[in-house]
Amino acid sequence: MESTFDIFIKAIFSENMIFAYFLGMCSYLAVSKTVKTAVGLGAAVIFVLVVTVPVNYLLENYLLKEGALEWLNPEWGVNGSSTIDLSFLSFIMFIAVVASIVQLVEMLVEKFAPALYGALGIFLPLIAVNCSILGGALFMQDRQYSTILDATAFSLGSGIGWFIAIVAIAAIREKIRYSNVPGPLRGLGITFIITGLMGIAFMSFSGIKYGKDEVKADTVQVDPATSTNPQ
Repeated sequence: MESTFDIFIKAIFSENMIFAYFLGMCSYLAVSKTVKTAVGLGAAVIFVLVVTVPVNYLLENYLLKEGALEWLNPEWGVNGSSTIDLSFLSFIMFIAVVASIVQLVEMLVEKFAPALYGALGIFLPLIAVNCSILGGALFMQDRQYSTILDATAFSLGSGIGWFIAIVAIAAIREKIRYSNVPGPLRGLGITFIITGLMGIAFMSFSGIKYGKDEVKADTVQVDPATSTNPQ
């Protein structure tokens, strides 16, 4: 079983939302023209992921999945006489939670950082439909994390991984403005190429060995009564 720390590290590197699954690419490409806006959006994505994934974990395990309502009535549990399964509402509930948190983030950024709010533009409310946000909730659901701490570690790691990706590409895009990039590749063309190269670089993290090696060497027991000493 993976430890909480392993889940966190894997979410940042070997299972990076951008470089492993290419989720949230529209915002990643559109808002990565400057480091300042990339940092702002990256921080907003971290906050939304850290809040929404644990909340959706609680909804999934205590309301939606089959037998989750056993805490209200034992008859509604998996072995009850009238088992209730609300898992068909997962998508709607997950999106509702994400949209609510994004609305809160938009209000906070508009109030306390109006310049950043203007720079991010339409892409700040579009976090609600950012594939990496919903993807975090769906990965959490599919992987069946045993505790809310594991789900929170996954969400934080996924957010930090997305943050690293967008800030890194923004820094590179700021530098290549002064480079002699061929005309047809300027803009999104060279950005796609750099993203592909960064994705290949992040593949190297898939070789990291997570957790403790619990494999023990086999031992051969010899019965002294039947063993023979070599002459």
